[in-house]
Amino acid sequence: MNPAYATADHVFTVPLDHARPDGPAVEVFAREVADRSRAGEKLPWLLYLQGGPGGKSPRPSSGSPGWLPQALKTHRVLLLDQRGTGRSTPVTARVAARIADPARLAAYLTHFRADAIVDDVELIRRQLCGDEPWESLGQSYGGFVTLTYLSRAPQGLKAAYVAGGLPGLDATADDVYARTYPRVRDRVREFYTRYPDDADRLRRIADLLTATEVRLPNGDRLTVRRLRTLGLAFGMGDGFERVHWLLDEALDAHGELSDVFLHQVMSLTGFTDNPLFAVLQESIFGQGAATHWAADRSLSGLPEFAADADPLLLTGEMIYPWMFREIAGLRPFADAAGILADKADWGPLYDRAVLAANQVPLAAVVYHDDMYVDAGLSLTTAREVGTTRVWVTNEWEHDGISASGGRVLSRLMELAGEIG
Repeated sequence: MNPAYATADHVFTVPLDHARPDGPAVEVFAREVADRSRAGEKLPWLLYLQGGPGGKSPRPSSGSPGWLPQALKTHRVLLLDQRGTGRSTPVTARVAARIADPARLAAYLTHFRADAIVDDVELIRRQLCGDEPWESLGQSYGGFVTLTYLSRAPQGLKAAYVAGGLPGLDATADDVYARTYPRVRDRVREFYTRYPDDADRLRRIADLLTATEVRLPNGDRLTVRRLRTLGLAFGMGDGFERVHWLLDEALDAHGELSDVFLHQVMSLTGFTDNPLFAVLQESIFGQGAATHWAADRSLSGLPEFAADADPLLLTGEMIYPWMFREIAGLRPFADAAGILADKADWGPLYDRAVLAANQVPLAAVVYHDDMYVDAGLSLTTAREVGTTRVWVTNEWEHDGISASGGRVLSRLMELAGEIG
């Protein structure tokens, strides 16, 4: 822990289903962080809503996350582990395995979307602040949660800041992936332009995986399609370099995959610490209709993404049904994930009328080249939400809120102040 930070841990007991407050409960963990020199002051609260879905809040250390020192100049920050993540009654493969009935597990998992997160947050706010509203910072999926917050409980927010996370209010999963695959294709081609030898290296690895059975340290088979999911990193500012240096040590002197490479691929593609990312990835677009594995259906119509295409195209944050059979950390969720993919009665996450009349200052940065969140959908949403200011930039990738060292957050706060 950074000695400059004063921290306090909070654990809140909340209903699993807020519509049944007397039913089963879960715990939600949050860490309060303040500048040690100002810890005794009454500072305004800034709630941080992490990306995901299924991402726990960052653990503070020296200068990390990059936006935190800037926030602590003026605020007391609450780092929330959204329900099911980190220390908040986590949903793990072990937990899923204990719930033997797939229908029961699927029903349980329906309570981990943005609507439930917002209801948790409002309960927490009332305990910490009483009737006083607070400010929020939503990164990526945290921005999706922010729009749900503004739809369900705008009275809880004094101002909201969103970084790379304005969702399409009525965009279906099919709409999203129709826009996402071309961006992923372009990013992979850009990667090969920067590191041309890696195109050949990835093809050699893919051919090896096709010709021989290669096992990861945990026993999972490494297949070409699992290899391709390394492209998830390409939406971040350092993503190209992370994958490049991983590939740099992939093959040993005998042309076999190195132990270092196999261990790292297992960790990067295993979903051990965030299975909810895979389980809920498409359901965050579910509003009154089933998703039916939209990413998988979209892929089948894109020949440039074929496994034998040259160059080999990696994939992004798409989730596919085969993952729940082939990845150990996801296998206990397999049948439940299929039920969720066919679920057609998802409730709405956004209230367009309430958002159109919004009076809470909302400042958002839209990353022009964002691989994960479509800039076009984000800008359409910005036009439909009242009291909103948007800043479009290509200076950073999706992780600009941290990579900018506080500059993005500072600009968002300035924009919200101009609205006020």
